[in-house]
This record gives sequence, C-alpha cells and structure tokens, in this order.
Amino acid sequence: MEDSSASSPSSPLPPNPSFRLILQEGEEEEAVLLAARSSRDLWLDRLVRSTSTKDLQRLRSSSPLSDFPTSAAALSPARHSTHASSSSSLYISPPPAGPVSPTAGGSGESDATANGRCVLSVLKKDGQVLSTAISSNLVYSGTESNVIRVWKLPEFTECDQLRTRSRRVVAMAVSGFTDQVCAAYSDGRVRVWRRSWACGSVKHARIATIPSTSSYVMSYLTGKDSMRKHMAPITALIVNTTGDILYSGSLDTTVKVWRLSDFRCIESFQAHPQPVNALASGTDGVLYTASEDATVRVWRAGRLFSSSTTSSSAPGSSFTTAHSLTLTLPAKNSPIKTLSLAAEGEALYGGGTDGCIYFWTRARGSFSACQLQYGGALQGHVHAVLCMASAGRYVVSGSADSTVRVWARNPEGRHECVALLLGHRGPVRCVIAYQDDMMKKEELSEATGCGGCTVCSGGLDGALKIWRVNNNGI
Repeated sequence: MEDSSASSPSSPLPPNPSFRLILQEGEEEEAVLLAARSSRDLWLDRLVRSTSTKDLQRLRSSSPLSDFPTSAAALSPARHSTHASSSSSLYISPPPAGPVSPTAGGSGESDATANGRCVLSVLKKDGQVLSTAISSNLVYSGTESNVIRVWKLPEFTECDQLRTRSRRVVAMAVSGFTDQVCAAYSDGRVRVWRRSWACGSVKHARIATIPSTSSYVMSYLTGKDSMRKHMAPITALIVNTTGDILYSGSLDTTVKVWRLSDFRCIESFQAHPQPVNALASGTDGVLYTASEDATVRVWRAGRLFSSSTTSSSAPGSSFTTAHSLTLTLPAKNSPIKTLSLAAEGEALYGGGTDGCIYFWTRARGSFSACQLQYGGALQGHVHAVLCMASAGRYVVSGSADSTVRVWARNPEGRHECVALLLGHRGPVRCVIAYQDDMMKKEELSEATGCGGCTVCSGGLDGALKIWRVNNNGI
C-alpha cells in the first residue's frame, strides 16, 4: 500500500546503505524516502527539544538530513520523556526501545482527539512556560523571563503584567479571599502582589517578598535562621482553602507554612526523605505532599504554637509540629511529580514519572481524607506526567510526551479519556481547567453530571494554548 502522506522528492536521493530490501519495480522511490525519514528521526531523537517553535524549525532546517523531502506528518516532533533531577531543569531521556501505542483508557484515539480543539495559541518571547494559576476570571502565566502575564477570561486578552528583577517563575498560587498573587522564583524567594479593580480594569501592586530583606539582616546580626528560607529551589506553592496560609515545597525535602497576613513563616517541617515535588490542600484542612520517594503523604493541621507562646511574632517563639502525618500512600515505585484534588474532595490524583496517573478515593461512607484507599491507575501517557488540574468531574493531565489528556470520572468512580489534545512541540509543564457558567448551562450532561470544560496549557515550547473540550454525550 502506498504511503499517501509521502510526496515525491524534487531531486534524486542517495539510497541509505543500511536500508537494503528486495523491491518490486516502482517501489524504490518510496523505500528511499522511508529510509530518509527513519534516519532523520534518529538524528532528532538525540537532540534536546528546543524552547520555542521557531528554534525547533531552525534545528530541523539545520539538520544534516534537512534536504530530504518529508510530509506534514513527518515534520511533527518526536516524543521525548523528561525526568527531574536535583535541579529544576528538565532533561531528555533516551527514546523508547520500541514503538509505543498509547491507549485512551477505553476510548479510541480518533474519538478522543475529536472531542477537543485548540481555540487559541499564544507564543511570546518569554521562553518556556513554567507555571500557571487561575482566580476570579484571571489566568496568570509564568515563564523563564521576569514577566508574569495576566489574561482576562473568557476572551483571554492580556490585561496586566507583573515584573521583577528575578527570572524563572517556577510556581504560582492565588488567594481569592485576600486577592494576593504569590509567585516562586528560581532564587528561592516568593513575591506577593495584591490585586484590585478600578473602572473595570485590574491592577496589581507588589506588597511583599518572602523571606523579607529584614529577615536576612536579622539572621546576619543574630546568627539565627529567623527567616526560615528554603535551602534549595522551590518546586510547589499552594494556598489553603481559607486563603490565609501559603504552603511552599522544595527540593530540600521540607514544607514551609507562611501566614499571609504578615508573611511570616509559622512552621517548617520535613515532609519526605527526598525532594518534595507537589502540594495539594483540601477543604478539611488536610495537606497532601508528593515526593521523589514514590509516596504521597497526608498531613492534618493542628495547633501552630505551643501553649507557652503568647505572640506569634515574638522573637524566639517556640514552634510545635502543627502538621502531623496521618497517612502514607505508596505509588508503585514511581516518583510523583504532580497532584490534583477532585473538586468534591472525593479523589486524589498523582502523576508519576512512569506515565501513569494514580488515584485514591475515600472509603465508602467516609468523610475523612485520612481514610483514602487506592483506586487504580489511568494509563495513556507514554512519558512522565508533569502537571494536573481538576474541573468538576474532569481531570486534566499534561505530560513530557507533549500531549494533554482529559479524563472524565462518572458517578460510579470509573474513568475514561475523553479528549486527547495535540499541538505542543515539547513537554507540557502546566495546565489549568475550568467550567464557566455558559458551558454549564449549554453542555451539562444529566447522565454523568459533567459538561464540557476549557483547558489552558503551557509548554516548554513557549506556547500557551487554550482548548475547548466538548461533552459529546460522554
């Protein structure tokens, strides 16, 4: 059968010496073209993925096989996997030994692809998109540069920019109750802005840096670590459901608790024996932490200060262990890179480096997060799952295989991949998902209780994409 995607070469091509087959008359041209594609793909598999679409095209055009004719399908980037090391950088691992055919969890790939479409793609000169956050119809995107861009929903127009001298926004969190935007940078510090609205426009004013400069001075003068700074890069930020506490996780294996009213560190504890990769916070005051040690730990908040302490800001205040470990959830020997808690708190999802999404559900009749039980693993991604988000009964996952998958959970607890979003030319580093009022009214399904959703994804290719996922009777 002839390859319909192959186009005839404009000039004769030298045959590949390693490609020796007994060919029938008229098939030599097609065979040489296939050999060229194979050699080209092998060359590209040894390259680190570029940080932008423009760089990717430049690498392809400069390859020693760039003169070989290829079809549109052949120009699509090869899949790579990334693994996080002791630094925040991502590295390319060798490609799989054999062909991999991802599954859609019970739904055909063609059907899953048809359920989602890209409605907008933005490519700025900021470099890789490393973090995103959403609150009050505003989307925040952080990149390698020193600029955080603010986008207004639903039209997704840029309405503000947050600038600092530091670069690489590795994590973000927003408190909707206090209107504070928190961003962690590669220098190990967190910058905080307060947002306000005037005449229909939003403004952001920077109000704090965590730890503060005064903390550095006090530490130098007293010789004590009063600022409680992370000793390694920050990997995760999250605000609790009441909006008054900020959690930060780091490669130094610790989690620190910051009070947003005065930006003081009120607790610091070692969460895992290995680096902390992700955090999640439940409505019942429970904190979830994920680590390179292939476990998810569940912590319950307690008292923040000992009974002898009368003032939280008093020098030398003694801290107790406010968060106590109540449960450890193993993840099949796969480091967990990201966490997402279902909107109702019924399920906890963890993305692993093996491409699986592990999930735990509350025991039947239980209202406690400390009684989670293993529910299974969602398979579909062929490389590490780097980011996740939840919207209603949808769970969205982004992976190092350059794809975004949308999973739907029915009332019985079964999951199905309902959308496969293709378009990124590099690992997908961050995703957010939401259901607006219009979608809830027009697309709500009485059978499953979940309508369509909108997904925003950011990748190491520098692109920020908006996707609409339709219900289609799911």
